[in-house]
Amino acid sequence: MEHLPVMVAEALQQLAIKKDGVYLDCTFGRGGHSRGILSLLGQHGQLLAFDRDSDAINSDYAQVMLADERFKLKHSCFSELENVVNSENLTGKVDGILLDLGVSSPQLDNPERGFSFLRDGPLDMRMDGNAGISAEQWLTSVDEKDLVKVLFDYGEEKFARRIARAIVEKRALSPIATTKQLADLIEDAVPVREKHKHPATRTFQAIRIEINKELDELKAVLEQSVRVLGPGGRLVVISFHSLEDRIAKRFIRDESGAKYNPGKLPIREVDIAKGILKRVGKALKAGQQEISQNPRARSAVMRVAERI
Repeated sequence: MEHLPVMVAEALQQLAIKKDGVYLDCTFGRGGHSRGILSLLGQHGQLLAFDRDSDAINSDYAQVMLADERFKLKHSCFSELENVVNSENLTGKVDGILLDLGVSSPQLDNPERGFSFLRDGPLDMRMDGNAGISAEQWLTSVDEKDLVKVLFDYGEEKFARRIARAIVEKRALSPIATTKQLADLIEDAVPVREKHKHPATRTFQAIRIEINKELDELKAVLEQSVRVLGPGGRLVVISFHSLEDRIAKRFIRDESGAKYNPGKLPIREVDIAKGILKRVGKALKAGQQEISQNPRARSAVMRVAERI
């Protein structure tokens, strides 16, 4: 299945591309957003893209784009953003940062990656297949209470205890090594099915987030973004579930001055520290035409802020 980047037109508009600007695409994926940014840059513009997935870094489309002297691509996770930008001598010079969160269609469609319960394959789920432990390894050793917490916190799974107990009982007999084994186990453990949603959806999301430390990585890159953006630089975040969106929303709110508000204390306004971001407009969602062409866009939420 072809990967269609979500809300490209909106992202380019909200980044307010300058021809000679410096931009960061923190989730290169299949290069859809990066190609859009490059199309608007002039001869002296720069685009630095990142991805933690070596498949994306080594892909044919990445190699084609690397022929453009304005473009660089780094094999890196979010939490390395500031180090990479510093090494390129771009700190404080960045005009826009784009974060397109979540899993891409090619990752989901490749059964060897283990992200999807719709295709049987090794229970891996790592964004970077050469780093960290796989979902199979994690499920082999995780404490039952910790597993319940992950399923509840990251999957918002109301049957977290039932599923965790079933996993622990199953692994005591034999390893849970494939996506189908895990999906079938969850389906048997869940007493009630949600309409139009596979019983394993929330559990697979939760385990993937835990394995890849996705929310920790998101918090890290948001905190670093304000230190690398130049004045007037834009931060554009596209999220696909409420946990990510909540983090982005709170970060923008807090850095727009909310965390500096002293409440009812008798402090003069001149003594109150100001925020370093300002929110740009309200949250944006994909239009109906895009959703009809790309159903994945239905859950996308875009938030935008500008460095003061």
